Amino acid sequence: MIERPPADLATIRRLAAEVDTTALCDAVADLRVMSPALRCRSANPMLCGPALTVRCRDDFFGVIQAIEQSSAGDVLVVDGGGRETALAGELFARVALAKGLAGIIVDGGYRDMRFIAQCRLPVYSRHVTPRAGTTTRLAAPAETVSCGGVPVHPGDIVIADHDGIVVLDPSRAVDQLTAAAEVMTAEARVVERLTAGTSLADCLNVTEHADRLARGEPSKLRFTV
Repeated sequence: MIERPPADLATIRRLAAEVDTTALCDAVADLRVMSPALRCRSANPMLCGPALTVRCRDDFFGVIQAIEQSSAGDVLVVDGGGRETALAGELFARVALAKGLAGIIVDGGYRDMRFIAQCRLPVYSRHVTPRAGTTTRLAAPAETVSCGGVPVHPGDIVIADHDGIVVLDPSRAVDQLTAAAEVMTAEARVVERLTAGTSLADCLNVTEHADRLARGEPSKLRFTV
């Protein structure tokens, strides 16, 4: 298991409540972004917390093991290999709610949508299917896994909203979230100008950027307000 530095979870959660995943992607070039094939199945897409990881293949006993080891605020991240077999359902969501988990992400199948669709616990999955896996294989929770096409280490910070799911190194999370907050502040200034009737070109270095690109010079489109 990879040792991860302790994270300032209170600060991370405070900052994460003020930014969105789009601003994080704009601020951090190498941010890990999970596949959009992982879709929110519940009534609430918003989550933030440290990853509790487990790897399973068509057998959900490991998910039971992991959820029993979980703590309030954890995000249960299940590497199901992208297979269609359901590795969790209503009972898992109810336990997660009772324990105060921040959410469940399954790169595999989820079921019991009649309950999950109304559930306030953030639940993401690649597939929806009624067919559940077996319960005969032990798993090793808290190992590095692959979920949504990106590596997820135990303790990584997982953030999700209406636009998708991103994964942050806990040692860099505060700096990255702070940078994302600055992006959102700049965008708020642009929105204010646009509302007042200013054109988008008046808020960006469009002419300078186009000229530099035409000369084959490195350039970056940026806000000027």
